[in-house]
Amino acid sequence: MRGMSAVSGPDVTNGRILVVCTGNICRSPYIERVLARELSGTGIAVSSAGTGALVGSPVDPESAQRLVAVGANAEGFAARQITREIVAASDLIIGATREHLSEVVPLHPRALRYSFALHDLGDLLADVTPQEIAAAPGHNRVAKVAAAAIGRRGIVNPRLPEQSGIVDPYRQSPEVFDQMVTEISASLPAVVAALRH
Repeated sequence: MRGMSAVSGPDVTNGRILVVCTGNICRSPYIERVLARELSGTGIAVSSAGTGALVGSPVDPESAQRLVAVGANAEGFAARQITREIVAASDLIIGATREHLSEVVPLHPRALRYSFALHDLGDLLADVTPQEIAAAPGHNRVAKVAAAAIGRRGIVNPRLPEQSGIVDPYRQSPEVFDQMVTEISASLPAVVAALRH
């Protein structure tokens, strides 16, 4: 399971989420594994990749420690480099920052319709209703949530650039990893709630 959650194959009935950061060892695996735990039993697959991945590496020990602290699992992970095929197979892409999306979308331009920085996605989905999601176009649950978020782009004021990204803790102090967790925790619950509606 190189970078994949435990949900794969025929159990994937409600869509695929891809989380992207740079090295694919700190931010994106943390988001991936927390999302996978929160979405367990929904038929949604969660995986991650990096724009400059440290291919084959496990989750950074500091991120792994924080995953265990929130009841998620860091085992069986191996960082992987993002590819066009991975992007094309996804129904929703969540970047740690907007800059990550600028490297993802050129690989598969249609991904512009379903790619968001985490904070932006959380803001867009904060007040979304089950009715909005049900009415949105899409062939599965994840695609509908992505479409509902796109539909709210003209309603929700975007964040300033300096407020829109998750801090990169790679080779930083434990305090920066704590900051990463705090920033992720501020936006992830709205995303989970929309996907579980």
